[in-house]
Amino acid sequence: MALLGSAAMILSFDIVPEGVVEHDNWHSLEHLRERMSIPGFLRGSRWTSVSGGARYFVMYEVADLDTLASPPYLERLNNPSPWTARMMKHYRDMNRGFCRITFSNGLGIGNCGLLIRFSPEPGRENALRAWLANEILPALPGKPGLVSAHLLEAALTPEMTQEQRIRGKDGGVDWVLLVTGYDEAAVREIAENVLSVISLEERGSINLVSGLYRMGHSLSSQEAAMS
Repeated sequence: MALLGSAAMILSFDIVPEGVVEHDNWHSLEHLRERMSIPGFLRGSRWTSVSGGARYFVMYEVADLDTLASPPYLERLNNPSPWTARMMKHYRDMNRGFCRITFSNGLGIGNCGLLIRFSPEPGRENALRAWLANEILPALPGKPGLVSAHLLEAALTPEMTQEQRIRGKDGGVDWVLLVTGYDEAAVREIAENVLSVISLEERGSINLVSGLYRMGHSLSSQEAAMS
């Protein structure tokens, strides 16, 4: 399995233009390191939009869903650092989901990613999941230019915390598809064909938001501990 652990947190959001440079510095120099120090957090990555979707998405891979409701994690959310508290005011249109990893295949994570957020049409969940996990996603990592393919499903409702109070109430994340690769053209081709909005809608997907992203920074808990 390319993703670490059995669960992940997915965040999709924008930052006010005047806060973008500081956001990236804060996220790399403080926030990623802080999050990776929390027990059960295994790897974090920040991605920036190439086309479509919100400006950023961030993924935190965790050992299990319990990690995302653990006292150490909630303690950090309710006691943000001064820099974190200042940055929360720059966030816009945050969507945040605590997800179970339903399917994950491949080796590693490519630096180019296709992120698709969507919901299953009521009554078609099982058929849609089976189509993705059995027919579509297993074959993608074997294609030139692609590295990994994943399906995640929301499984836990995030609590209201001090960080969220500062930035405003978050929207939710339901199901997520993430395909990564080292060749942007190959990832884009998947977005335009096999996992196009039209293809997914025909199989029972609704409320789709699709974007192509480039990874800016990835940090594992082991790397953070060495620093």
